[in-house]
Amino acid sequence: MSIRIMHAADFHLDSPFAGLSGEQAKLRRRESRFLPQRLADYVNQNDIQVVLLAGDLFDGDAVYRETAEQLAGALASMRARVFISPGNHDYYSRHSFYASYELPDNVHVFRSGAVERVELPELSCAVYGAAFTSPTQETSLLEGFSAPDDGMLHLMVLHAELGASVSRYDPITREQIAASRLDYLALGHLHSFDGVHTAGGTAYAYSGCTEGRGFDECGEKGFLCGSVDREQVDIRFVPFSMRRYHSLKADVTDKDPETALLEIMPETALSDLCRIAFVGESDEYGVDIKTLTEEFSRRFYSLTLNDETHIRRDVWDKAQEDSLRGLFLRELRKRYDAAGDGERTEIERAARFGLAALDKRDL
Repeated sequence: MSIRIMHAADFHLDSPFAGLSGEQAKLRRRESRFLPQRLADYVNQNDIQVVLLAGDLFDGDAVYRETAEQLAGALASMRARVFISPGNHDYYSRHSFYASYELPDNVHVFRSGAVERVELPELSCAVYGAAFTSPTQETSLLEGFSAPDDGMLHLMVLHAELGASVSRYDPITREQIAASRLDYLALGHLHSFDGVHTAGGTAYAYSGCTEGRGFDECGEKGFLCGSVDREQVDIRFVPFSMRRYHSLKADVTDKDPETALLEIMPETALSDLCRIAFVGESDEYGVDIKTLTEEFSRRFYSLTLNDETHIRRDVWDKAQEDSLRGLFLRELRKRYDAAGDGERTEIERAARFGLAALDKRDL
């Protein structure tokens, strides 16, 4: 018997979005509260039968009432059985959301560090899971587990870190996954989806986070959805984030910065968050970040520009001039040739500021 599942994790509701302006951070927190209901609508529109939520639904134990109420309401509206495995950010305790709010009958929260089994006879399926009960879980929750050969479909939802030699966040191994004899293991904790994998006869995956929260979480974010039976797992990634983070490079070698920026500007710039580094070679003036930011900021939801260009060779050639500028460049060039990569960046910056000072102009 095949069942349709959704696998999602790492909502991190009520994240501070510290890298944004106060108003933008407030908007992003408000937008993130809409996520559970958007997921519920998807569940109901696509006949999902089992929802596996693999932890860190909240960013911490301080939960806004509005956020908690919206999550509880969204879960109640799902026409599916929902299973939650609390992680290190939303670990289960008597003070946590999971203990404080009366959740609907279709929702099951795993509440201990021992693997628990919940049977769904109508689906010929058993769902397993366990919980973080503190911010750390230094031993594997999967260690020693093996699903019985009882003719049922076996699913598990778990917040865990796979393959780390040392971890405080439920360290599990591929060998443990293979020995589990599960049909599908839904994992949370890592914030990127890198495919559906197999160990032994068990398919497993990280769904990644549903919304990026910084430039270390770039690109499409979403959840996994598809069908599972005892013979085949057909799971696909569904992009679902309202906004994406982009970390891009614009090469200004032999072109003006405006053209370089426009060439790599995403079509979704008005809704996304972009950090763009100008690279390549530029003259002694570098890239006018202030003017470009003023010119282009209205064409982006959020834009951060950085000048990471190197000084063109023809600027250093002026070191041969019999002038104060030449003397200044000769001294810096000696240091530049003897320096490592990190120091060279600082020396180039010093060259640009020094030349601007000699010319009595602003940089």
